[in-house]
Amino acid sequence: MSTYDNELLSAVFDPSDGIAVLTMRMEGRVNKVNLTFTEGLVGAMDWLDGLDGLKGVVLTSGHRDFCVGADLDMVYEVRDPTALFATVGQFHQVHRRIETGVPWVAALAGSALGGGLEMALVCHNRICVDDGRILLGLPEVQLGVIPGGGGTQRLPRLLGIQKALEVMSTGNPLRPAKAKSVGLVQLVPDADSLLPAAKQWLADNPRAKQPWDRGAAWPGGVQPGTPDARNLFLAASAMAYKRTAGAYPAVESLLSAVQEGSTLVFERALEVEARHFTHLVISDQAKDMIRTLFFHKQAADKLVGLPKTEDPQIRKVAILGAGMMGAGLAFVCAKAGYEVVVRDIAEDAVARGQAHIDGQIARLKHLDDAARQQLAGRITATTELAAVQGADLVIEAVIEKLEIKHQVTRETEPLLAPNAIWASNTSAIPITDLAEASSAPERFIGLHFFSPVEKMPLLEVIRGQATSGETLARALAFGRSIKKTNVVVNDGYGFFTSRVFSSYMVEGAELVAEGHDPVLVEWAARTAGMVVPPLQVADEVSLSLAKHALQQGASYLGPEILERPGPKLLAALFDAGRPGKAGGAGFYDYKDGKRRGFWSGLSELSSGTPAETGVDVIAKRLMYAQLAETGRALEEGIVREHRDADVMSVFGIGFAPNTGGPLAMMDRIGLPALVAELDALAEAHGARYAPAPVLRRMAEAGERFFDEV
Repeated sequence: MSTYDNELLSAVFDPSDGIAVLTMRMEGRVNKVNLTFTEGLVGAMDWLDGLDGLKGVVLTSGHRDFCVGADLDMVYEVRDPTALFATVGQFHQVHRRIETGVPWVAALAGSALGGGLEMALVCHNRICVDDGRILLGLPEVQLGVIPGGGGTQRLPRLLGIQKALEVMSTGNPLRPAKAKSVGLVQLVPDADSLLPAAKQWLADNPRAKQPWDRGAAWPGGVQPGTPDARNLFLAASAMAYKRTAGAYPAVESLLSAVQEGSTLVFERALEVEARHFTHLVISDQAKDMIRTLFFHKQAADKLVGLPKTEDPQIRKVAILGAGMMGAGLAFVCAKAGYEVVVRDIAEDAVARGQAHIDGQIARLKHLDDAARQQLAGRITATTELAAVQGADLVIEAVIEKLEIKHQVTRETEPLLAPNAIWASNTSAIPITDLAEASSAPERFIGLHFFSPVEKMPLLEVIRGQATSGETLARALAFGRSIKKTNVVVNDGYGFFTSRVFSSYMVEGAELVAEGHDPVLVEWAARTAGMVVPPLQVADEVSLSLAKHALQQGASYLGPEILERPGPKLLAALFDAGRPGKAGGAGFYDYKDGKRRGFWSGLSELSSGTPAETGVDVIAKRLMYAQLAETGRALEEGIVREHRDADVMSVFGIGFAPNTGGPLAMMDRIGLPALVAELDALAEAHGARYAPAPVLRRMAEAGERFFDEV
């Protein structure tokens, strides 16, 4: 046996079979691709080249995951295109050295994402453990860039153009079973089988070459440069534009890189990718997306600057309300290992809630029947109040009326464990007001989840005036245990997310009420990067809920908010028997739950023809209404950390991810210019656009929210 160790990688060579096992084990908990790693890899390859009788290499990881991708610190900081292009070229040269030598196999016992999967693609085969927790993908477009380690050229040549574009253009990772079905990996049942399978493949394929180095036809039937390929790229481009509305240049660059590279020799194709990658990486959009969607989210996930506890002292969770939110919470909590009781006063609500839970459990294909039954056994759905006896945490998700929430608090609290936390899922009512009915306001907190709770990553944690630090720490530990991104805000009507979200939805209604074409309103929102346009989201939230929320808000914010054209339009639609998507009619007409165009009577509720309209005008108003509301939340001290505003906006309410969030967007506009534009909008359209004092102060002082890169 011969061994090698350079602190980043270690290797063991067995001369009896001629195979070296090269293990990546960078300092810390993960492997990531950067210049330091590449230098270490080159050193290991030099050692491998010196071995007598080397027949193949197994590349594996000493950490839980194979490799999490590129070092985003490196990607985020670079602005010099010449230097970046040269660096990318170095990576490509190292990769080509691997794939043009003896055969390599990537042995995947954990996730391989971004540059990590590109490392695996460089290997002549990929063998993966059949574990549903493993993720394999190229998620770069979700950060405003494209794969830069050869992924745009290797994946299409390996899977075929169409399958590769499907994987890369969304950035959504694949589980091992799906990855096998598209031809990305071979599977083994467990980790113990991984190394033997990799060695066996090398023994069976001693002269393996990559398909692009042996002139193989492209999989999938569509060959580059043919009419079929041209039609495929045209269709893909149209679909991408329909999905992104042109707000995400990375998707367009991805298609271009694949198409342009497909007809070139492989080395030149890699240069095409490098040019597109470099152009995107140095862009403002990529910097803002990486900062918020990675660094700031990571800080929230790690609870940076927040109180922590290892044990939240929560074993049993009681959820009050068996609607879609309550049932979803029951499933999420049970999946995390908690004993759960979901209680509602209505038998039919309990039945619907149980059906929702059963459906969610059935979707967990990676679990066997026994595991599903065990999960289901943790959940009790009932109308009996006594079932909540001894609960350590209550999540109240009943109707949004203060007096009803007070009543539920008073009747339920005596049944709880002595140190139980009471959490309200209210989306707007101040936690301090809700805590007035509690005998222990120091253990009262807001946990505002987002629908569908099974998918939405954000948890807005609201600290009331009496909420103790211990309660906050326990609630945050619970949030982490159910795999949510926790962001803490201070108390106040609507907190942060509901305020900004409402400003967007109501502004959409305001524009329609003024006579702007609703089709134009929706498209303008999408061109700005908003995940869901305002009229569609109003229907999905339900106009009945919107009307109720506005009426409730009037008691906190003043009755004048109901006199604006937007709120009046929302109320008029509801009064006309159009309560939203669930009721089959709202801004849109629906058939079998699908949108069928705007209601023909909508124009009768508008006030005429606006003096100025168009995509740019409408998009600006939709976005600036949210920026103005964000400024007010900052002024009132609702937001604790600047980064939190962007994380909550992007991950909670679908604020345009391409901007990095409202504060990142304000920085890019420039606060002096923003204040001037908000003043002009306020004069033309109302005080809701008026810039908060904090924005004026920062503009005058030449300040920014985040350091410029």
